[in-house]
This record gives sequence, structure tokens and C-alpha cells, in this order.
Amino acid sequence: MVQDNEIQKSKFVSSHDVYLDNDYADWIADIKHRYRTAQVKAAVRVNAEKLLFNWMLGRDLVQRKAEERWGAGVVEQVSLDLRRAFPDEEGFSKSNLWFMKKWYLFYSGTEASIILQQVVAELEKIDAGIDKKLYQVGRELEDKKLYQAGGEFPLPFAMVPWRHHIEIINRCKSVQEALFYIGKTVEQGLSRNALINCIKSNLYEHQGKIVNNFSDHLPALQSQLVQEVLKENYDFGFATVGHEIYDEAELQEALMSNVTDLLLEMGNGFAFIGKQKELVVGGRSRRIDLLFYHIRLRCYVVCELKAKPFEPEYAGKLNFYVNAVDELLKSGDDNPTIGLLICSDMNKTDVQWSFKGIETPMGVATYNNIRIKDVLPMDELKERIKLLQKELKTTRRILERKTANRE
Repeated sequence: MVQDNEIQKSKFVSSHDVYLDNDYADWIADIKHRYRTAQVKAAVRVNAEKLLFNWMLGRDLVQRKAEERWGAGVVEQVSLDLRRAFPDEEGFSKSNLWFMKKWYLFYSGTEASIILQQVVAELEKIDAGIDKKLYQVGRELEDKKLYQAGGEFPLPFAMVPWRHHIEIINRCKSVQEALFYIGKTVEQGLSRNALINCIKSNLYEHQGKIVNNFSDHLPALQSQLVQEVLKENYDFGFATVGHEIYDEAELQEALMSNVTDLLLEMGNGFAFIGKQKELVVGGRSRRIDLLFYHIRLRCYVVCELKAKPFEPEYAGKLNFYVNAVDELLKSGDDNPTIGLLICSDMNKTDVQWSFKGIETPMGVATYNNIRIKDVLPMDELKERIKLLQKELKTTRRILERKTANRE
């Protein structure tokens, strides 16, 4: 039988038999932050070292003229030798070695080198969303090793994963276009799927070309950022409407059925606030088609949809909605609200003249590739035509027989 004094001494053992105060919590939080930062720094360093290795191996295959010197199968032989020496390492396949050579060749040549120097100078100014300490890691690698490797390996390349580089050189037609997507990846931390979506939607061609009045009504830096975010054309190929002739309500419903794809097409940083957002002014109810908030721009984006070409009166309505959001939703920390009108087509002169006298920042874009539900696939359409032709021939023969019998 347990004695009373033993009962008094008995207790559940606490795993943390200590007094925890706010100072301790702050200290642990700081330790966790330092460790996570160290993990990311290590990952950046490893990525940079591997990319530098890939660049140098690609350069060796080109500059040593390996295939001319050792035969057409030399790349496969190098792959076998490396995999034999490093069996646990990935990345030494024959196809990957060819990518290394292609990667180096893509950015080689006198013209490409000049473009590279000019654009990289701009890429290295990128600041938005990049941790300065991590950028310093890249700078240290550059100082110690990258320029010693041949002088042509740009620092921003070290901030982009290898598979991203492969997608870029396989899908881009020029050095300028490739460097544009490298800059977007560094700046916005794009995943590989997000990068592919940007390239497929031809962001390089469309971004910054939207018809707008931003430079007239926004500070220079904000105007530039807005033009980088908005596109002149949006690919709505993910949305399906019921018929070839459709209205704004059906278009909006088709987009809302695929809101994830819509946000991907709008671009990085868009947060969806709502559709048909109601506002009441002077006792009258009105509804905004789509309302977004952009994280990077720190402003609301009022989006109006039109399933028809631009008309001047659309600008006035959008202007009203932008002003309403500024008055009723915008806080003191938000930048001025942006208006975005997306229509099926437009005449740029019509848009520019419509903007005169309007002081709210807005732009007009177009959309394309909406899918039509009741349009038959080409193969099925051909079969229908064949059946119809057969039926017509049969009907013609019957009529000819009836005519002959009457005679």
C-alpha cells in the first residue's frame, strides 16, 4: 500500500519543467528564424554551385570541341563516366549534358554577350521581395568564383533553379526574352509551372503594352510597376461559354468556374475579392464585375468585362467604379485604385481619346481563345458533312425515280 508521504511526492513528470516567459518565446522564435535563414542560404549556395558546374561543363563541351576531338558519342561517354564516379548523384544523364551545352550556346556569341551585359545590369537591380542577405550570398559566390570561371556567368542565373533554365532556353526565341523570364523568376519567386504559364501566355510580348493613362496619373515608379503587372491581352482559353454569341454575364460565369486559372492568367500577386461587388451610391445599387487586390502594387484593381469591342462610354463607367472604390474601400495605406477594362477588341485611338479628361488610372486590354461549347470537333463535323451529302444524294435519286415514273 502506498504511504501518504509517497503519494505526496508523486506527480506527472513535465517535459518542460521550466518557467517560460516572453523573453524565452522571443529567443526561440529568433533561433527558428536564424535556422530557416541558414537553410535557405545553404540551398541557394548549393543551387549556385551546381549551376556554375553545369555552365562550366557546357562551356567545356563547346570550347574543347569535344565531338570533333573525341567522336560523336563523347557526350554519352562523359555521362557514363560521371554516373560511374558519382552513382548517387542526379543530373549526369546524357540529355542533361546536352542541355548544359545548349544552355551555354544559347547565351554565347558576340551579340548575345552584349545583350547579356546590358540586361543583367538591370536584373542585378532587382529588389522586390528578395532577401538582401540571400542576395549577398550570390554576390559572395560571384566575387570568389563566378567571374574566375570565365567572366560570363551572370549572378541572377545562380538564383534560378536548373529546371527553370531548361524550360526557358527550350521555349524562348531570343536572349532578351529568356532574360525577361529569368528576371520574373528572381523577382517573383515563380514556380516552374507558373513560369511555364507565363511563357505560354506570351507575357514577354504582352506585358507593359496595355493601352493606359498610368504615366499621367501615377508616380513614375508605381506607373512602371502597374504596366509590368497588367497585360495587353488575356488568354481565356480555360473558359467555356455555351454559344458563339454570349453576353458579359455568361463570360463572367465561365471565368468564375475556373477562378484558379483566372488568377494564374491575371498574373502573380492578384488576390480575388469578389464578383458582382455591390455598391450603393445615392440610393442606387450598382455592381462591379470583378474586384481584385494586388499584393505587390498594394492597391485595388477594378475589372470590368465586355463581350464586345470597346466603346467610349465604357471608360466613363469604369472611372465611376474606380472613384467609388477609392472613396469606400481604399485605406490610407493603399495606393490609388487601378481600373482595368477587358473587352473582345478595341481601337487604340478610341481608347486614348476616351481617356482625355479622366484623372483616374486605368487601362484597356483584350481577351481571346474563349471556347464555345456547342462547336463540334473538326473530325465530328466532317462526319456530319459526309452523312448530309449521302442523304442529299439519296434524296436526289428518289426524286429522279419519281420524276421518271410520272413521265
